[in-house]
Amino acid sequence: MNVSYVRGGFIAFAAAASLAVAGCSGEGAAPKADKPVAATSPSQQYSAPTQAESAAEEPEETIALAKGEKGLELAITHVERDEGGFLTIKGTLRNSSDSMAVLPAKMRGDETEVVKHGKSLGGATLIDSAGKKRYYVLRDTDGRPLTTTGLDSLGPGKSTAVFMQFPAPPATTTEVSFQLPTFEPATLKLS
Repeated sequence: MNVSYVRGGFIAFAAAASLAVAGCSGEGAAPKADKPVAATSPSQQYSAPTQAESAAEEPEETIALAKGEKGLELAITHVERDEGGFLTIKGTLRNSSDSMAVLPAKMRGDETEVVKHGKSLGGATLIDSAGKKRYYVLRDTDGRPLTTTGLDSLGPGKSTAVFMQFPAPPATTTEVSFQLPTFEPATLKLS
């Protein structure tokens, strides 16, 4: 094989590549350093976040804080009545201790249908003192609780987003007590 032919081909390839790179350096062709790089299709373009989007990225305000065993804390950040007659609660379960926290199995409750689906927040209840009712986490047709499942442990300082869905108390009920086994009760205001 002729070495000068290979060397000439490499030089031609390098020249073509440098021209292609130079041609792509125009405005809008490559992401700027201050713009995030994401796996998007070519038809999607970057736009600066609006004020509402920026606010959504900030940590949400804690509505109620339930403290559990061994440094576990449940910060409830969202309580919303859905149109379908449900009450959805969202928050963050965190380990505020300096050691690994194994999440207590008691958190899933002791109902047979819920227990057989593994660790979850299925033991959570809402107490409506005025209406003298207790509301349990809803279940799907297979008995799985409508809540975060697969919870096992949290490392030191770690957290995970969680949710629970309950039947909504009557519109006249404005306050309930949230209870989760092994955690202190927390009072929730309903709108």
